[in-house]
Amino acid sequence: QVQLVESGGGLVQAGGSLRLSCTASGRTFSRTYAMGWFRQAPGKDREFVASTRWVLGNTYNAERADFAKGRFTISRDNSRNTVDLQMNSLKPEDTAIYYCAADLDSSRLQAGVPGYWGQGTQVTVSS
Repeated sequence: QVQLVESGGGLVQAGGSLRLSCTASGRTFSRTYAMGWFRQAPGKDREFVASTRWVLGNTYNAERADFAKGRFTISRDNSRNTVDLQMNSLKPEDTAIYYCAADLDSSRLQAGVPGYWGQGTQVTVSS
């Protein structure tokens, strides 16, 4: 089992920044797990934001949704089992609950069906 705990959400004005953090724990968790972020706005489906997946050795590939490119950055610290999402130039339409996700199979995470979810953290961007 893997447990994921998010932190860092809150209220920010449009144009501001927030940094979300997710800490993974559990006996089976390892640096080869794909980790990422999704979000769900009121009345909308959950959508992919960004992910980082292990490739080989210490090499990871990162992917971001089109709306995240140029504004959001995903980073990973394997020494702390964390994945962070730095969000800049936030817009009111970024308002959503942000969920951390993880799976040993990166394709499952990319498909939106990872084996593990965090409880979510609220991000609210005021205009």
